[in-house]
Amino acid sequence: MKVLFIGDIVGKPGRRAVSEFVPSLISEKKIDLVIANCENAAAGFGVTREIVEELFGSRIDVLTSGNHIWNKKEVLDFIGDYETLLRPANYPATTPGSGAVLIPTAKGEYVGVLNLAGRIFMHPSDCPFVTAKDKIAELRAKAKIIIVDIHAEATSEKKALGWYLDGEVSAVLGTHTHVQTADEEILPQGTAYISDVGMTGPFDSVIGVKKDVIIERFLTQMPNKFDVAKGDIRMQGVMLDIESISGKANSIERISLKLKE
Repeated sequence: MKVLFIGDIVGKPGRRAVSEFVPSLISEKKIDLVIANCENAAAGFGVTREIVEELFGSRIDVLTSGNHIWNKKEVLDFIGDYETLLRPANYPATTPGSGAVLIPTAKGEYVGVLNLAGRIFMHPSDCPFVTAKDKIAELRAKAKIIIVDIHAEATSEKKALGWYLDGEVSAVLGTHTHVQTADEEILPQGTAYISDVGMTGPFDSVIGVKKDVIIERFLTQMPNKFDVAKGDIRMQGVMLDIESISGKANSIERISLKLKE
């Protein structure tokens, strides 16, 4: 089983990268499943129904998210309409939407996808470690392959979760910081891990936002509007090769593809 996981999609530039790269990658690399984090897809904050449809039209199978999923309030009206649009599973049970999904592939195999949020320097939420164990037990009823998106600020929290779930899931993949890390590995019990898969969007920026806007914010400590940058568009993420019978990862490979200007 080959899985493509795409890092946080930022605004229109990120969506453009997805539409240009994903279909060809699926064909060339024989990808079975595509997962992407979409919480910044609408002008850098949140997601709209139209953008969800656009991303699914670019052949993404599952959309994960994080703390910015609620920035566009209209998401409350449609998140329940899409089984494959996830919000963190460790949000309160009364929160709209779902944090996990079982999805069948063309080969007839089920893959479980679990979305979690960290707690260090993040909004208060239930324990991602406890929630992970509960949700994994549910997904295991049908799926050997389980992919976890841990949307968190602290590398220590992500790494700890990777060790905690080693051997119980196929991959623990970090999102949120928009900076691809070089620590991809297969943990001893067969779980693929990386602290952050990176960002899909404009790299002539500060994590996707226009440079001068962020510099002004640091200099003045005054609030200002975060506008998505435009230049140096790239798509980052990881490709996973996973053993279908055992659910253990054979390999994890970072990708970083740049659009021609």
